[in-house]
Amino acid sequence: MTLISKIARISISLFFILSTLLLPGCHPKTSPVTSGDNAHFRILGYLNGSRNWELAFQSVDLGRITDLNLAFFNPDSNGLIPEDPQLAHLIRAAKAQKVRVWMSIGGGSPPEHLADLMVGSQGKTLIRHIAEYAAKNGFDGVDVDLENDLINENYAPFVAELSATLRKNGLQMTAALASWNAHKIADSTIRLYDFINIMSYDKTGPWNPGRPGQHSPFIMAENDFRYFNEERKIPAGKLLIGLPFYGYGFGGSAPQSLPYREIISRYPGAEKTDSITLEDGGKIYYNGIPTIMKKSGFARQVKAAGVMIWELRQDSRDSNSLLKTTHQALH
Repeated sequence: MTLISKIARISISLFFILSTLLLPGCHPKTSPVTSGDNAHFRILGYLNGSRNWELAFQSVDLGRITDLNLAFFNPDSNGLIPEDPQLAHLIRAAKAQKVRVWMSIGGGSPPEHLADLMVGSQGKTLIRHIAEYAAKNGFDGVDVDLENDLINENYAPFVAELSATLRKNGLQMTAALASWNAHKIADSTIRLYDFINIMSYDKTGPWNPGRPGQHSPFIMAENDFRYFNEERKIPAGKLLIGLPFYGYGFGGSAPQSLPYREIISRYPGAEKTDSITLEDGGKIYYNGIPTIMKKSGFARQVKAAGVMIWELRQDSRDSNSLLKTTHQALH
């Protein structure tokens, strides 16, 4: 074989190899970050869909997240969490796309009986049931979103026992915390969490009509991160910075709250800014693309564990998607 023939054969082989690699469907799942200091950067999204998990999962772009928090799994008055025959299958499908799935308990409006179920022998029974439920359905761990009056004298012993029980079952434990409620929790309790999802939003809202304004400014994300990292001594690699996919309205005809997807649908161009002023003087405050991009960049800059989103179904599914913005900010 001549030298020219050899070169031609090698060129043809390389062409077919490259063509195969570039075929659609031959690529692995795109991860948010694949190399460098942020190789393990997390994009965690809460999904609020307990009434119909199958329908809720259909609205999630699993290719742009690393972690999924399903909200919320709270017990009935007998201390039992309702079973869902579809749940284990849906979690397996998410894990097949390399997405970790978490079972979130509590929430901003938990059932009134939850406080009593966390105490004494009832608390031990509830913890055992939570751990068994998480293991049975294939969750990676439990997210503790106990807020307001549930951060009381029973909080620390409940979290300590839950942590010990979960670890026996090979499960992790995270928490949704804010700088305005974490001061009630001792350092020893906070350190039990594998990761902390910082709720850097709801600085104000419709519950405080006399204080209109941005409920999730960039400086809040900065200050909240520094509070947990510097004052509470939590490593940056355990902190996720919260991103809101919704807005609040004040005055005039402004709605009290509105998902981001509806904001940009009603008000063209709203994705480019953080507030909308209505004709009658009412205002809507939220985070648009520039601020979400800035916050995502900040999380990467300080080497945080990642970002946390409330809530995935509030996003748009077009070129103005905030999840898409977050994903792009990490490349």
